[in-house]
Amino acid sequence: MARVLIFGGHGKVALLLEPMLVAQGHTVTAVIRDSAQEAEVAATGAQPVVADVEILDLDQLTNLVAGNDVVVWSAGAGGGSPTRTYAVDRDAAVRSMDAAAAAGVLRYVMVSWIGSRADHGVARESSFFAYADAKWAADAHLAQSALDWTILAPGTLTLDPPTGRIALDPEGAGAVPRADVAAAIAATIADDRTIGRTIRFGGGGEPIGHAIAG
Repeated sequence: MARVLIFGGHGKVALLLEPMLVAQGHTVTAVIRDSAQEAEVAATGAQPVVADVEILDLDQLTNLVAGNDVVVWSAGAGGGSPTRTYAVDRDAAVRSMDAAAAAGVLRYVMVSWIGSRADHGVARESSFFAYADAKWAADAHLAQSALDWTILAPGTLTLDPPTGRIALDPEGAGAVPRADVAAAIAATIADDRTIGRTIRFGGGGEPIGHAIAG
């Protein structure tokens, strides 16, 4: 069993992931920005830690990451200001990767999005451009690192009930329940065959564990 640190521990996907990991016997620490979220996170069985990743420097992040076995990045600015989007989705994410390397925590799982590519096709004038640009920069940094990384790139997230099944490289938006994304993260942590891969997926008919095994 592993010690798993989740950045973005109060996100909709993370709140579904945390009890899954705890049930599997992992020790889970959830990094959150707001102390008002502590009780909800603690109810999942995870240990909440209040820290603002947007302002933590590399040394502070290294101390936060140290002692864990797996880092999961599921944090994000949530849209709005492009400045904050770059600060969280790119810069803080990159610092967390460098911190993981410095702390010797090699296993790193990035929750990205299905369109994260150098040629993502989002127009610069679009309100979505900062997110697309920031996520690609973070993913590229991770892929060039010496970490044992996996990039999970789901399609459009829904609140539909879980199906336990996905499809790799789907056509279109690749709509997928958040609960199935959480299950894909848990399955990725358990399967070293996912290391060094970007896994793009949406809802589908293949059992999650089988699909991500490659």
